[in-house]
Amino acid sequence: MTIGSASPSPGGSGGEATIDTTPDIVVSAVVLRDARGRILTVRKAGTQRFMLPGGKPEPGETAAQAAIRECAEELGLALEPGRLTALGVFMADAANEPGLTLEGSVFEHPLAGEPRAAAEIAELRWLDPSQPLPDNLAPLLEHHVLPMLGVAS
Repeated sequence: MTIGSASPSPGGSGGEATIDTTPDIVVSAVVLRDARGRILTVRKAGTQRFMLPGGKPEPGETAAQAAIRECAEELGLALEPGRLTALGVFMADAANEPGLTLEGSVFEHPLAGEPRAAAEIAELRWLDPSQPLPDNLAPLLEHHVLPMLGVAS
Protein backbone atom coordinates (compact mmCIF):
# COMPACT_ATOMS: atom_id res chain seq x y z
CA MET A 1 0.00 0.00 0.00
CA THR A 2 1.37 3.41 -0.89
CA ILE A 3 0.28 6.11 1.52
CA GLY A 4 2.55 8.91 0.37
CA SER A 5 6.15 9.90 0.46
CA ALA A 6 8.27 10.49 3.52
CA SER A 7 9.68 13.97 3.95
CA PRO A 8 11.51 15.75 6.75
CA SER A 9 9.15 17.23 9.29
CA PRO A 10 9.15 21.04 9.56
CA GLY A 11 11.52 22.21 12.27
CA GLY A 12 12.84 18.69 12.76
CA SER A 13 16.45 17.62 12.86
CA GLY A 14 16.25 16.25 9.34
CA GLY A 15 16.31 12.70 10.66
CA GLU A 16 12.59 12.65 11.38
CA ALA A 17 10.09 11.83 8.67
CA THR A 18 6.38 12.38 8.30
CA ILE A 19 4.10 10.51 5.97
CA ASP A 20 1.54 12.33 3.89
CA THR A 21 -1.68 10.37 4.33
CA THR A 22 -3.92 12.73 2.38
CA PRO A 23 -5.73 10.65 -0.24
CA ASP A 24 -5.95 11.77 -3.85
CA ILE A 25 -9.42 10.22 -4.19
CA VAL A 26 -12.20 9.61 -1.64
CA VAL A 27 -14.80 6.91 -2.32
CA SER A 28 -17.56 4.89 -0.69
CA ALA A 29 -18.02 1.20 -1.48
CA VAL A 30 -20.53 -1.49 -0.55
CA VAL A 31 -20.17 -5.22 0.07
CA LEU A 32 -23.27 -6.96 -1.32
CA ARG A 33 -23.55 -10.76 -0.96
CA ASP A 34 -25.95 -13.14 -2.62
CA ALA A 35 -27.63 -16.12 -0.90
CA ARG A 36 -24.53 -18.26 -1.65
CA GLY A 37 -22.20 -15.78 0.06
CA ARG A 38 -20.64 -14.48 -3.15
CA ILE A 39 -19.59 -10.83 -3.21
CA LEU A 40 -20.72 -8.57 -6.04
CA THR A 41 -17.92 -6.83 -7.93
CA VAL A 42 -18.15 -4.38 -10.81
CA ARG A 43 -15.90 -3.25 -13.66
CA LYS A 44 -16.28 0.26 -14.96
CA ALA A 45 -16.23 0.91 -18.70
CA GLY A 46 -12.72 1.40 -20.08
CA THR A 47 -11.04 -0.30 -17.09
CA GLN A 48 -9.73 -3.79 -16.31
CA ARG A 49 -10.03 -4.16 -12.53
CA PHE A 50 -13.07 -5.34 -10.60
CA MET A 51 -14.06 -3.51 -7.44
CA LEU A 52 -16.93 -3.12 -5.04
CA PRO A 53 -19.84 -1.00 -6.24
CA GLY A 54 -19.62 2.61 -5.13
CA GLY A 55 -17.96 5.86 -6.04
CA LYS A 56 -17.05 9.40 -5.11
CA PRO A 57 -19.31 11.45 -2.82
CA GLU A 58 -20.95 14.57 -4.19
CA PRO A 59 -20.41 17.88 -2.35
CA GLY A 60 -22.16 17.81 1.04
CA GLU A 61 -22.85 14.08 0.85
CA THR A 62 -21.80 11.70 3.65
CA ALA A 63 -19.95 8.47 2.88
CA ALA A 64 -23.11 6.46 3.61
CA GLN A 65 -25.25 8.70 1.38
CA ALA A 66 -22.72 8.32 -1.44
CA ALA A 67 -22.76 4.52 -1.06
CA ILE A 68 -26.55 4.41 -1.28
CA ARG A 69 -26.71 6.80 -4.26
CA GLU A 70 -23.96 5.01 -6.18
CA CYS A 71 -25.66 1.61 -5.76
CA ALA A 72 -28.89 3.08 -7.09
CA GLU A 73 -27.12 4.66 -10.08
CA GLU A 74 -24.75 1.79 -10.89
CA LEU A 75 -26.91 -1.23 -10.01
CA GLY A 76 -30.53 -0.07 -9.80
CA LEU A 77 -30.64 -1.15 -6.13
CA ALA A 78 -32.47 0.79 -3.41
CA LEU A 79 -30.40 0.41 -0.25
CA GLU A 80 -31.89 1.32 3.12
CA PRO A 81 -29.79 3.62 5.35
CA GLY A 82 -30.77 1.68 8.49
CA ARG A 83 -29.46 -1.59 7.01
CA LEU A 84 -26.09 -0.16 5.95
CA THR A 85 -23.26 -1.32 8.24
CA ALA A 86 -19.92 0.51 8.30
CA LEU A 87 -17.00 -1.92 7.94
CA GLY A 88 -14.13 0.57 8.03
CA VAL A 89 -12.12 3.22 6.23
CA PHE A 90 -9.05 2.09 4.31
CA MET A 91 -6.19 3.67 2.35
CA ALA A 92 -5.15 1.90 -0.87
CA ASP A 93 -3.64 2.48 -4.27
CA ALA A 94 -6.27 3.63 -6.76
CA ALA A 95 -7.31 0.85 -9.14
CA ASN A 96 -7.57 2.87 -12.33
CA GLU A 97 -5.47 5.98 -11.65
CA PRO A 98 -1.79 4.94 -11.49
CA GLY A 99 0.22 6.64 -8.77
CA LEU A 100 -2.81 7.93 -6.87
CA THR A 101 -4.10 6.81 -3.48
CA LEU A 102 -7.66 6.56 -2.30
CA GLU A 103 -9.51 6.52 0.96
CA GLY A 104 -12.41 4.08 0.86
CA SER A 105 -15.28 4.07 3.34
CA VAL A 106 -16.60 0.53 3.09
CA PHE A 107 -20.08 -0.59 4.08
CA GLU A 108 -22.07 -3.80 3.93
CA HIS A 109 -25.77 -4.10 3.07
CA PRO A 110 -28.03 -7.10 2.50
CA LEU A 111 -28.65 -7.67 -1.20
CA ALA A 112 -31.87 -5.84 -2.05
CA GLY A 113 -33.07 -7.06 -5.44
CA GLU A 114 -31.37 -8.15 -8.63
CA PRO A 115 -28.43 -5.89 -9.55
CA ARG A 116 -28.03 -4.78 -13.15
CA ALA A 117 -25.15 -2.90 -14.74
CA ALA A 118 -26.04 0.75 -15.33
CA ALA A 119 -24.31 4.14 -15.66
CA GLU A 120 -20.55 3.59 -16.11
CA ILE A 121 -20.63 -0.10 -15.12
CA ALA A 122 -19.61 -2.36 -17.99
CA GLU A 123 -19.71 -5.71 -16.19
CA LEU A 124 -20.91 -7.38 -12.99
CA ARG A 125 -19.09 -10.40 -11.55
CA TRP A 126 -19.85 -12.44 -8.46
CA LEU A 127 -16.74 -13.29 -6.42
CA ASP A 128 -16.87 -16.65 -4.66
CA PRO A 129 -14.72 -16.30 -1.53
CA SER A 130 -14.23 -20.08 -1.35
CA GLN A 131 -12.45 -20.10 -4.74
CA PRO A 132 -9.02 -18.73 -5.72
CA LEU A 133 -9.19 -14.97 -6.23
CA PRO A 134 -8.93 -13.57 -9.75
CA ASP A 135 -5.86 -11.47 -10.54
CA ASN A 136 -7.75 -8.37 -11.65
CA LEU A 137 -9.20 -7.07 -8.38
CA ALA A 138 -8.86 -3.48 -7.20
CA PRO A 139 -6.27 -2.99 -4.42
CA LEU A 140 -8.87 -1.76 -1.89
CA LEU A 141 -10.88 -4.96 -2.35
CA GLU A 142 -7.95 -7.38 -2.61
CA HIS A 143 -5.64 -6.01 0.08
CA HIS A 144 -8.07 -4.59 2.64
CA VAL A 145 -11.72 -5.58 2.34
CA LEU A 146 -11.37 -9.28 1.52
CA PRO A 147 -8.78 -9.92 4.28
CA MET A 148 -11.01 -8.05 6.75
CA LEU A 149 -13.89 -10.33 5.72
CA GLY A 150 -11.68 -13.37 6.30
CA VAL A 151 -11.17 -14.22 2.62
CA ALA A 152 -7.72 -15.66 1.92
CA SER A 153 -5.91 -14.63 -1.26
